[in-house]
Amino acid sequence: MALSSTTYKLQLTLSDTDRGVYETVRKTLARHPSETELRLTARILAYGLWWAERLEFGRGLSDVGHPALWRHSLASQVEHWIDVGRPDADRMTRAARQAPQASVLAYGSTAVWLETVVPKVMELSSLEIALLPEAETNALATELPRTIDWSLMITDGTLYVGDGEQQHELVLHWAKERS
Repeated sequence: MALSSTTYKLQLTLSDTDRGVYETVRKTLARHPSETELRLTARILAYGLWWAERLEFGRGLSDVGHPALWRHSLASQVEHWIDVGRPDADRMTRAARQAPQASVLAYGSTAVWLETVVPKVMELSSLEIALLPEAETNALATELPRTIDWSLMITDGTLYVGDGEQQHELVLHWAKERS
């Protein structure tokens, strides 16, 4: 018998002083049986980092042809393709060609990926790649509650996440910025 997805309720209070965005969003998220809490955490952080109207969570692991998040225009054209993790060069190239804006929020051990994969996509002008700090992201992802109530403040490229018990500071490293 197949395992079913785990449902999470998310309330994200977003204060992005870098972009002047202040929103409170509520979402119901499904975590695929093979998705880790760390990947779910990265999807939530990517949602806050690139929040805009019409940004939606994709099918993720249940459909490998879809990104973790994406934003469509009112005419149903993909405007922003967002992946999390360490996608291969072909996937990032396809994303950059399908959407005017493509982003990757990498997490985990990224050293080898940065040396071997990222150089292959440096010429893609619509692609940006941000790296989450490993230890701090792991601490945030540990034992996620089924009801997630986070405040996310973004200022000077640093993410400050309050989870009700403690504050987590995640300094982003930009491996590639859009040109």
